Amino acid sequence: MSEILKVRNLKKYYPVSSGTLHAVDDVSFDLNYGETLGIVGESGCGKSTLGKTVLRLINPTSGEINFEGKDITVIDNREFTALRPQMQMIFQDPMSSLNPRMSVSQQIAEPLRIYKVFKNSADLEKRVLELMDTVGLARRYVETYPHELDGGRRQRIGVARALALNPKLIVCDEPVSALDVLIQAQILNLLQDLQKERGLSYMFITHNLSVVKHISNKICVMYLGQVIEQCETKELFNKTLHPYTQALLSAIPVPSLKNRRERIILKGELTSPINPKDNCRFAPRCLYAREECFSSCPKLQDIGGNHQVACHFVKEINKL
Repeated sequence: MSEILKVRNLKKYYPVSSGTLHAVDDVSFDLNYGETLGIVGESGCGKSTLGKTVLRLINPTSGEINFEGKDITVIDNREFTALRPQMQMIFQDPMSSLNPRMSVSQQIAEPLRIYKVFKNSADLEKRVLELMDTVGLARRYVETYPHELDGGRRQRIGVARALALNPKLIVCDEPVSALDVLIQAQILNLLQDLQKERGLSYMFITHNLSVVKHISNKICVMYLGQVIEQCETKELFNKTLHPYTQALLSAIPVPSLKNRRERIILKGELTSPINPKDNCRFAPRCLYAREECFSSCPKLQDIGGNHQVACHFVKEINKL
């Protein structure tokens, strides 16, 4: 079995005063051992909800989440508690994800204490120091509190805490978006080094296509709760097919005055995720929308090379 994670028809709906909000709607994807799956899209497209649902930090409305061949949506709490150490998360905001009343050592030791990994405090302290060394956090910060550290060091605490129980899968929810560019590069390089050393699998959530190109093996592009394009990273950047993905890529700055990329400006109103109609949710903003786009919802179709696109006229638009 090459897949560590197989998600099928995953849905997460929220009841609101005006109906039902479709945060994640019929999402399916695979993640292989030792690889990184990038999840990209605009703010509000359901990326973070997808990540939390995959780890069952919030329970799905329906669908399957198969972790190493076991559907974790149907197992009991006792079995899931035993499985939890293998699935961890790094959160977007390092400050709000840390306890302001706990020191660095206490933050990193918390999961080890909960699962009673060590019988004595000496072994626990040794493990904490090892984790600090692993993530590049100087030992002099062992009794320091989060408010005394910068964003990069706080995020290193988050990485160390995620690694504490030796997981196989880590969901990274925009782990570098709150950091400056230099620190972003350091954290990304750290994550890649850890992946090579430990064979980790990442589900990397971000809105930054430059970052996801650097770190991911495969990319899923989301729009209003749905995956509208997915394929290998090189394939996506060399052969972008969905009109929404094309618009996203056109916004990436090119450091050249001669080879400037033509920017695709999206116009029109966003479709409401509350009680959405059975049509293409991107249609009101699409340059190529036709009558069929407003009457039926396109399904992901493989157009070759394991490149899947949800668009009625993808072949016609791209002259395939």
